[in-house]
Amino acid sequence: MKILITGGAGFIGSAVVRLAIARGHSVVNLDALTYAGCLDNVASVAENPNYTFEHADIRDDDALARIFEQHRPDAVMHLAAESHVDRSIDGPAAFIETNIVGTYTLLQAALNFWKAQGQPERFRFHHISTDEVYGTLGPTGQFTEASPYDPRSPYSASKASSDHLVRAWHETYGLPVVVTNCSNNYGPYHFPEKLIPVVILNALAGKPIPIYGKGDNVRDWLYVEDHADALLLVLREGKVGRSYNIGGENERTNLELVQTICAILDEKRPKVAGAHKDLITYVADRPGHDARYAIDPKRIRDELGWRPSVTVEEGLEKTVQWYLDNEEWWRALQDRHGVGLRLGKQV
Repeated sequence: MKILITGGAGFIGSAVVRLAIARGHSVVNLDALTYAGCLDNVASVAENPNYTFEHADIRDDDALARIFEQHRPDAVMHLAAESHVDRSIDGPAAFIETNIVGTYTLLQAALNFWKAQGQPERFRFHHISTDEVYGTLGPTGQFTEASPYDPRSPYSASKASSDHLVRAWHETYGLPVVVTNCSNNYGPYHFPEKLIPVVILNALAGKPIPIYGKGDNVRDWLYVEDHADALLLVLREGKVGRSYNIGGENERTNLELVQTICAILDEKRPKVAGAHKDLITYVADRPGHDARYAIDPKRIRDELGWRPSVTVEEGLEKTVQWYLDNEEWWRALQDRHGVGLRLGKQV
């Protein structure tokens, strides 16, 4: 297939780009290269003849029209998004512009292209979203594809809006879409403002490791390369008009997660004195912090035969080792806006 991947220089998008190229697909990587975009993430495939990069914004309808006409993709995988909850609290406008207006503009461009090509049955518009659109859970239960939407942050509200737009373009205009909602991703090339890279890099620097509130918020952790595998499977075999929840089946409290990372670092890069967990510091909680996310992956497991291959312990060990081995990558990002700062404190 020839796949147009938006946000392919980001964390999850670059994992999809690398895997798609490895599997013989042609990829057009469309990315605006905002603060979290990094072409080093796809340097391993940059010279591959099946790879093309387009520096463009998904809100630019003229650029999108040109890219669709020039490259004529068989499918779109839409990953371009503002995704950091803390940033959405401080500056929600960028999330409205990119996640809602950008998705609308991309949908229109894809629809126009699909119609101009005679509405080919093989075409797919795959929208990649998050489990955060469902809101928060109590101590029990899991999100299913039928769970009501109940977003609690500007980020999750903007992603919920984009999900609704994608489904509306399918129901109203017939655009062949599939939607996926994933749990928290982690792994190589994770931008160093998110929890896991923050823990690793602060620990290596001997700085305090911040944990919001009591550290009892629960997330389901999905290794990014497992997620990329699931996304390509849904693109290929998912039923048009259907949504699929993708989970890691690895629930952990934030405190448990941080303690596991600290234990791994104690083995791989021991401190001169004490243990890395001694750096854990509890800080004021995020406004509107969702208590728990958990995904029921029954649909993708039963219909498409997919399950995650990496446990959270295995994935964290691989992730920590990657950061130890790739200091040049993360050091180059330390001066980007917001990195190393506590964001999202507004009330």
